[in-house]
Amino acid sequence: MTAQPLHSDGPRRVPPMPERTPQALRLAIQEHAPHLLPDFEAHWRRAIADAFNLTPVPAFMHLWWTQYAIARDPRLEAHLADLETRAARCDDPEESAALLAQYSRLRRQAATAEPGR
Repeated sequence: MTAQPLHSDGPRRVPPMPERTPQALRLAIQEHAPHLLPDFEAHWRRAIADAFNLTPVPAFMHLWWTQYAIARDPRLEAHLADLETRAARCDDPEESAALLAQYSRLRRQAATAEPGR
């Protein structure tokens, strides 16, 4: 995933990924994907905020890093939603599996986004 994808309407700016900290991720979500913020904060309070054990933090960060990497690019977010919808409505198991494989590949790719990119 690049910081400036090219499309038919010219280059568009996708916000860069923040530093890999919960606070930086929260601020990026607040600024660029505010629709994710209520779920992010509820998940934080439920899984992390009062924890005496920090074991859940890496899994939390991986999930929300991926969610933000997708949400910061509205076209990618819409494409993934379309793949998921088409797979759910598809009568052909092979076609549905192919759509879900593409969906999974794009999510895995989003998860690898590096800070600043």
